[in-house]
Amino acid sequence: MIQFLIKVSLMGFWAAIAYSQVPTIRVAANLVLTPVSVTDAAGRAVRDLKLEDFEIEDNGIRILPARLGEPGEAPLELAMLFDMSGSVYSLFELERQAAARFLRRTVRSCDSVFIMSIANEPKMLQERTASLESALKAIAGISPTTQATAFFNSINRAALLLREVERPDARRVIVALSDGEDNRSVGNRLDDVMRELQLTTCLFYSINPRGPSYSKNLFGRRAQESMEQLARQTGGASFVVDKVEDLTEFYDRIADELQGQYLLGYYSPAKTGSRIYRRISIKVRARPDLQVKARSGYYPR
Repeated sequence: MIQFLIKVSLMGFWAAIAYSQVPTIRVAANLVLTPVSVTDAAGRAVRDLKLEDFEIEDNGIRILPARLGEPGEAPLELAMLFDMSGSVYSLFELERQAAARFLRRTVRSCDSVFIMSIANEPKMLQERTASLESALKAIAGISPTTQATAFFNSINRAALLLREVERPDARRVIVALSDGEDNRSVGNRLDDVMRELQLTTCLFYSINPRGPSYSKNLFGRRAQESMEQLARQTGGASFVVDKVEDLTEFYDRIADELQGQYLLGYYSPAKTGSRIYRRISIKVRARPDLQVKARSGYYPR
């Protein structure tokens, strides 16, 4: 009986040693997932790439890619933000129609979406839902206002809500319909919002409905530049409406990009939780003709 107990104890001891040598927990924590869009010279999505086609550098260190999802396969955690302030009042009905079309094209049964307004303060119009019908109903019920614009507070709040969703394989996306002009936010500026988006691994897209008139004053130009910077650093895109038809076109371009987007994964050489920003460079091997768009970096978890 004593020999049996010793044998069992030794078996448990060596099993524990073997288990401790398996780097599963450390590796999983170091997995960096990055949405990547690849287009050819004509702007068409390239959807036939393989894992070995990608080259990755993390802070200048060459890294082997570890996993690659099929284009558009990864689920979406989507935040739709609408500027309801007086500065974008005139095209509001067309904006609602274009946004509804975008949701119909984009949201699948595996995706979730929430709807938020941008005015004096961020306001939830539709809690996170997998129901396309509920999301469309929320958009149909949006009405404009003459309130001020807490743009940065709203983007920051949306990023925090997306970070709370425990779906590591999902793409987190904010699509904001706004001119980006902020005259209400407290405690959040461009750098704060940028860091929050990067910590959340969130793609940022914006559509400015004001058209070329945004450039007539310094405030408008700086607002658009801020949205372009948020988009560029996170791997998204920023558009400016020139004519009414642009609303639908730009929403369609965002939908097309999301549907052709790869989710590329690799194991970071960084220590987990270091909170030191690391830069990423992603290319397609031996294909300089292809344009690769992805976030510029990340904070290790």
